[in-house]
Amino acid sequence: QLQLVESGGGLVQPGGSLRLSCTASGFTLRYYPIGWFRQGPGKEREGVSCISSSDGSTHYADSVKGRFTISRDNAKNTVYLQMNSLKPEDTGVYYCAALRDVRIMWSLRPTDFNSWGQGTRVTVSS
Repeated sequence: QLQLVESGGGLVQPGGSLRLSCTASGFTLRYYPIGWFRQGPGKEREGVSCISSSDGSTHYADSVKGRFTISRDNAKNTVYLQMNSLKPEDTGVYYCAALRDVRIMWSLRPTDFNSWGQGTRVTVSS
């Protein structure tokens, strides 16, 4: 059974850091583009970052460039999202997802992704 599980969310003060993890079971992460998405209160789900399966290239939304870093540990079958310099507007539920379409190398569009985790909540507040 294909499953993604996120962890690492929590409450952090503005300017702080968190590292989210996305661990897969039932399939091998490195064969698929993996994206991180978030949904803030009253907002639509938006793409945050994606790591390509083909060359490991990384891609970010403008709002998080320079602050967030996506990476992959193939041995652990896990993708991470390191979040630094967090802002209150980064608050939301963060999801990871796998893109199981060989025609797409990477994407930040939620509709391109097929398999989703249950999410982990991040709250940035003083």
